[in-house]
Amino acid sequence: MHNRPSSSTDIFDVCFEDYQEKVVAASYETPILVDLWADWCMPCLLVAPKLKALIEEHAGRLKLAKLEVDAGENMRLAGQYKVRGFPTVILFIDGEEQGRFHGAQPLSFLRAFVDEHLGPHHK
Repeated sequence: MHNRPSSSTDIFDVCFEDYQEKVVAASYETPILVDLWADWCMPCLLVAPKLKALIEEHAGRLKLAKLEVDAGENMRLAGQYKVRGFPTVILFIDGEEQGRFHGAQPLSFLRAFVDEHLGPHHK
């Protein structure tokens, strides 16, 4: 599979204040996974490199927004989306939630999740 290298802009941090612009509005251009995580959460730390690998495989066609739930007002977003545990990863396309999963899933699950929602040859 020939992909361009992923850009540093494909994985980025978001917070409550810029979430609408960087995730909801931006998802009209490119599908965005939102990783709601915490530094005390071992499954969050386990899934992070797998999410990075997934984004690299989809270079430029899928982005990852990392939302640390313990920072500032970010927990309000976790409440707004009725997140029950961490990590929770939510896929946004065209400003709407398209799917979500919880826990430290294997890369094969992550690939299947993305393919199910975007198709194997999206954009």
